[in-house]
Amino acid sequence: MLQILVIEDDKDIQEVLKNYLTAEGYSVSLAGDGVEGIAAFHIGNPDLVLLDIMMPKIDGFAVCELLRRESDVPIIMVTARDSMEDQVRGLKLLADDYISKPFDMPVLMCRIAAVLRRAGKGQAAGRLRHGILEMDLEGYHVYEEGREIEVTQKEFELLRTFLANKGRVFTRQQLLDEVWGMDYFGDERIVDTHIKNLRKKMDSDYIQTVRGVGYRVEKKCQK
Repeated sequence: MLQILVIEDDKDIQEVLKNYLTAEGYSVSLAGDGVEGIAAFHIGNPDLVLLDIMMPKIDGFAVCELLRRESDVPIIMVTARDSMEDQVRGLKLLADDYISKPFDMPVLMCRIAAVLRRAGKGQAAGRLRHGILEMDLEGYHVYEEGREIEVTQKEFELLRTFLANKGRVFTRQQLLDEVWGMDYFGDERIVDTHIKNLRKKMDSDYIQTVRGVGYRVEKKCQK
């Protein structure tokens, strides 16, 4: 599930955005000012940031500049400041899009999907890629450099979770909730078994163990 960080000081707008994004199938985290937003970014490794400009402590322009020093995460500025100068400033700071308030939610959802697709994170096309590894989400196929890898349904869901959230570290419990469901009460070591089997089937070890925490797939493929 793709994760979106909303950095917005208006609680009502936060709630509306969260409801719409959740309904569209995104995981959503919220921050109420620039400082809180930067901290939330470092904790959550989101796939996209919705960024207001007029905020306390640190404004959106400064947040965008700080994030761009360390990440190419897609950033969409969502703000009441609609002057051409503000739009140009935001785009010069390498924001991926700039949307003025008030806006129509369906339009915003389409803009988000478009930005994610350009960043290679969109799932609408039914494909996830990581270096030479490719997943056909509709056909339930996994390919490594064109060679199909036979995987079980749970192995497929685990791999999809990692590739849709590259860079994010998952605990065993989080993976159980994502893949087996929150009503699963068996041994959490079943996650280790499935990951071990996945590693045996692939030529490269894409899934990293983060000692004492869990597992992740790096944002950038090393092969």
